Amino acid sequence: MTNALTDLLNTADIILADGATGTNLFNMGLQSGDAPELWNVDSPEKIKALYQGWVDAGSDLFLTNTFGGTAARLKLHDAQNRVTELNRIGAELGREVADASGRTVIVAGSVGPTGEIMEPVGSLSHSDAVEMFHEQAAALKEGGADVLWVETISAPEEFRAAAEAFALADMPWCGTMSFDTAGRTMMGVTSADLAQLVETFENPPLAFGANCGTGSSDIMRTVLGFVAQGTQRPLVSKGNAGIPKYVDGSIKYDGTPDLMAQYAVMARDAGAKIIGGCCGTMPAHVAKMREALDTTPRAERPTLDQITDALGPFSSASDGTGEEAAPERRTRRRRRA
Repeated sequence: MTNALTDLLNTADIILADGATGTNLFNMGLQSGDAPELWNVDSPEKIKALYQGWVDAGSDLFLTNTFGGTAARLKLHDAQNRVTELNRIGAELGREVADASGRTVIVAGSVGPTGEIMEPVGSLSHSDAVEMFHEQAAALKEGGADVLWVETISAPEEFRAAAEAFALADMPWCGTMSFDTAGRTMMGVTSADLAQLVETFENPPLAFGANCGTGSSDIMRTVLGFVAQGTQRPLVSKGNAGIPKYVDGSIKYDGTPDLMAQYAVMARDAGAKIIGGCCGTMPAHVAKMREALDTTPRAERPTLDQITDALGPFSSASDGTGEEAAPERRTRRRRRA
């Protein structure tokens, strides 16, 4: 089966993804605790502006404003009966912006975690999780998404349920987990675990990798962990714009556009094929990433020392696999360009 993302993976050297949805919507007036997905209907012009910002910055792929679009998440806002509407419109708005761009831009239907714990630890059954993901996937497909994109997952059981649901929807997909606890996900998954897990699926992802986490250095180490497993599947790296700091009553990320440009080039050289940003990443960051990827020649795969020299220290001594640990002597960030 061919699709727009497969074609781009086969022809492009690197695919530049987008940045943060939440950070940018908060800057547009979204209030803490509100459901961003409701803006697909209530403020569609702002959502189109969000998408357009990525296209103008040079993104080849952007995610829809549907991260919390499952019934479980929308139930928190008494909108569990609006799954189809909100996801379909979120994708339709993206399709409109992408089609007007004059070039190939992939619309990726964002699917986040349900927010519930799956059996046997929690109460969410596999079948219920598949049903929720399938409902969302079908709506994103109806709205014109090129590919489904499950992100910020921590449990292998939830990742597997999403893969099964996407097969039911007959849609290609990509998937990322968030490695934010000493190189592991919240549920203990390592980079090695994920690289092995995706190969057990009857419906494997077109690409897999990591998003969010605890900074650009840490996600780089995770990418190297994927590479160490010998995977031939395209890798995704969507790191945060630095580290969050509490400034003047709100959370600010300290990663500059120049830092994210360095990160993008290093992620490419480490082996990532789809590169973008997560929390704190603005269009200005993505534009610098585009420029750097287009003008900086490829180099050898970076070492851990080179990563910390360029991007700052790791947040933990180990990547969670028990193999190569971060240099503990790195205690401060270098001055950023």
